[in-house]
Order: sequence, then structure tokens, then C-alpha cells
Amino acid sequence: MSYLLETLTKKKEIDTIIRDTIDKVIVLRFGRSSDSLSLQLDDILAKSARELSKFGTVALVDIDSDDVQVYVNYFDITLIPSTLFFFNAHHIKMDSGTADHTKWVGAFHRKQDFIDVVEAIFRGAMKGKLIVNCPLPPERIPKYQLLYKDV
Repeated sequence: MSYLLETLTKKKEIDTIIRDTIDKVIVLRFGRSSDSLSLQLDDILAKSARELSKFGTVALVDIDSDDVQVYVNYFDITLIPSTLFFFNAHHIKMDSGTADHTKWVGAFHRKQDFIDVVEAIFRGAMKGKLIVNCPLPPERIPKYQLLYKDV
């Protein structure tokens, strides 16, 4: 399914989509096309892309590409898939009850969950918010252990 979504492999491509997309949520999925959870998420993203097209744009980022490591390091992407959200060149955070508000780690359980999250981010961002509350119930938010290096 991921062939339906644009794949970004260069920092310049990521910079451009974040900078040049106005009044739409940019959804960047960081992962690998060889990873089963990334593929599961890609399937949901691809099936949602048309419904989101008025207020969101989805792109995939291959974390193995050397040119995107500045983003991988900056957003501390150690677990994949990780999904980041941007709006009018601002990184939008989401409080989903996990320790990390900067990104969504893991796949969404279903297409409607993803659409609900992007819609909540869009509504919040249109009101100028840089952090929004996750609209999903806790049982549909992936649980993971944060791994801290050198602790």
C-alpha cells in the first residue's frame, strides 16, 4: 500500500513539505518499508489519505536514508513506526497519556482512529494550539516502554 503515498528520502524534501504546506496537517511516518508494523500503519494511512485530503497530507520517511538522520536524531526516533505532525511549519504535539508528546509511536488500531487524531490536530492547530489532547480512548493508544540511552 505504501506505493500510494509519497516517500521522502531527503532532508530538503521534508523541509519543503513542512514549510510549503499551508492550513493542512502534515503527517510524516518515520519507518521502514521492510517493517511489518510500519506496513500495517502505511495501510491505514493510505486508506485514509483521500478522506484527509482537505485538511491533511500524509508522507512516508525512510529512516534508513542517510539524508534524513538530522530529523531522526532531532525527534529522537528510536522506535518505529513513529508519526510526527506539523501545521503551518510548526511541530504539533499531542498528549495521548504517554511520556512522549512529540510523536505517535506504533500503528493506529483502525482507519477512523487515525482520521480522528488528524482532525483533532487540525482543529487545535487552527486555533493556534501547539499541543492537542488525543481524542482516542486509552485502550486504543499503543503502549510501549521508552528506552533511555545511558541512564
